[in-house]
Amino acid sequence: MGAPAATQVAAVLKALADPLRLRMLSLLTTSPDGEACVCDLATVADVAQPTVSHHLKVLKDVGVLTSQRRGTWVWYRVAPGLRGAVTTLLEAFAPAALDTAAAAADAPADVDAALARVAERLGDRFPLLGADVVLLTVRESYAALARTGGAADHLVPVAQRFAAQRLADLTRAAAPGTDARPHVLFVCVANAGRSQLAAALLRHHAGDAVVARSAGSAPARHVHAAVLPLLAELGADTDATFPKPLTDDAVRAADVVVTLGCGDACPVLPGRRYEDWTVGDPALASPAGVAAVRDDLDARVRALLADLLPPTTARPEETAR
Repeated sequence: MGAPAATQVAAVLKALADPLRLRMLSLLTTSPDGEACVCDLATVADVAQPTVSHHLKVLKDVGVLTSQRRGTWVWYRVAPGLRGAVTTLLEAFAPAALDTAAAAADAPADVDAALARVAERLGDRFPLLGADVVLLTVRESYAALARTGGAADHLVPVAQRFAAQRLADLTRAAAPGTDARPHVLFVCVANAGRSQLAAALLRHHAGDAVVARSAGSAPARHVHAAVLPLLAELGADTDATFPKPLTDDAVRAADVVVTLGCGDACPVLPGRRYEDWTVGDPALASPAGVAAVRDDLDARVRALLADLLPPTTARPEETAR
């Protein structure tokens, strides 16, 4: 990075380096319309309105925010050119910065041999794919997880689970008749909160009638601690739950792709149904906020499920009754 560019970026980062300003940005990016007035932004902390106006002016001066006067109020929103960067800051960098206690475990002494054994086991489960494809997918899965730093404590077993999902997706794309169930892919930035929770809710309500996947455009290291208890309540194996990178395999295998704040990161392929859900981020929310996010997702998942499955399809909760 050249000196002029570094100076300009540092000025923006300096403006962002304030707790109240970060909380304001969080409110703006999660509001339904992507905007808020001073009276709304004043609710994030017990400060006077002039103080709020000062912080907003700082963010506006460096180009992070834009404003528009309507009537007696001024409305603020994140500048369009910085929307993706601010989203990444709040949904990927911020949780990673908080997760300072996580430490990467040493890799096995012979990773190649371990991955070859994984590929041999998975080859028996996916006979439609050649041994070379299986081995390549296993290695790519391991490398992708290693790059993101995710699930480093047990990287080879986690890579096996990730590779198994990818191989199932590859099989469905290569032979569409192998699994006629609706496949739904939930995508957010970190794959550590909303998309994990949405997939767990869909599995909870639909059982095996629908295949639910989740992925992240910039996966975090671990699933958010506030989300793990909710996943456990839904019957998810939290020990086997980990953030996964978004792959073309998953998109090709999906019938429905639901994005939750990842913008244009998800590839658009013909023949898929795409939905974009504006849902709050549970990463830095209060317990009440996390519960509200879960309830919002639950209502959306139920509506999606009602659309995907015909009324005659038996669901787990109906069978129990």
